[in-house]
Amino acid sequence: VRLVESGGGVVQAGGSLRLSCATSGFTFGDYTIGWFRQAPGKEREAVSCLSNRDGIRYYADSVKGRFTTSSDNAKNTVYVQMNSLKSEDTAVYYCAADSGMGFWNYGSSTFYAYWGQGTQVTVSS
Repeated sequence: VRLVESGGGVVQAGGSLRLSCATSGFTFGDYTIGWFRQAPGKEREAVSCLSNRDGIRYYADSVKGRFTTSSDNAKNTVYVQMNSLKSEDTAVYYCAADSGMGFWNYGSSTFYAYWGQGTQVTVSS
């Protein structure tokens, strides 16, 4: 199983970025893909998730209305479009994958067995 994030960078507040999570080594349709972020000195927190298994999407309250998660099944890739970025969105963003069941777990980092290396997003004010 391999997850590779890309698309991070430096953007001004109010700007946009699109992160990609390219996956390989598993049956894409059987997995839930989660996006998490970790800022310096803070715990890793859930941003969003998309379950290809049951179609559930989850967004943290802090990003609702600004972030949109989508997938391209032909490319086995999940995206998160991030608009109206704020300085508090600055963090390393990770994608994660797991084939487990239970939508109540999708926002928990402990649910996911597989992780990418992360991509840095810096929002300047």
